[in-house]
Amino acid sequence: MSTHLLMSAGRGPQECAWALAWLLRRLEADAARQGLTTHRVETVPGDRPGTFRSALIRIDGGDAQAFTASWTGTLCWQAPSPYRAGTGRKNWYVVARPCRLDSPVTTFAEADVDIVACRTGGPGGQHRNKASTAVRATHRPSGLVVVVDTERQFSLNRRLALQLLRQRIARGDEAAGRAVVAARWRIHDELVRGDPTRVERPEPSEREAAPTRPLPTRRGRAAAS
Repeated sequence: MSTHLLMSAGRGPQECAWALAWLLRRLEADAARQGLTTHRVETVPGDRPGTFRSALIRIDGGDAQAFTASWTGTLCWQAPSPYRAGTGRKNWYVVARPCRLDSPVTTFAEADVDIVACRTGGPGGQHRNKASTAVRATHRPSGLVVVVDTERQFSLNRRLALQLLRQRIARGDEAAGRAVVAARWRIHDELVRGDPTRVERPEPSEREAAPTRPLPTRRGRAAAS
């Protein structure tokens, strides 16, 4: 079984991107202990080296779904800020939600289409009204139905009906794909600070490295030769 989990620092400060990096490593270690494998499908770096604004992870294994559920929600990394000395805040929040990478593509086969000849009324002369040249085509997997009566030959209407079904199914797949992408983007705005579903803290063996800053330049007179 395979699942995908999107972790996002949302619009939080740079410490949230730092917290996400630590939580991601903690998640990967937790998965390895449970016999699961993880893969970083996509990461968006933060402003500081080694930090992430978001990370999309694929989790593979028999208990992947249950594991993903245990890491879903508001996650909290509880540690002092490595960037701002003296700040009293120690809770940095990240949101994690299962997501889909893409939507399934509908396979179109003429064998899945029921074609029925029918009569349609309206303008067009007595020939259209009396002859059963119109076509009602039903795509059974999707339930889409089209009726075509633009031509006076059944075979031409049948061909047009199949083309119309293909086009509508393709448009439906495109719309579903856009909806999946939009749902992933909405996750970035779902971050709720407080009431976390999971709180993680640094282990004694983990060193919280401070960000690298350039050393100050000393100014003075050049040494006499």
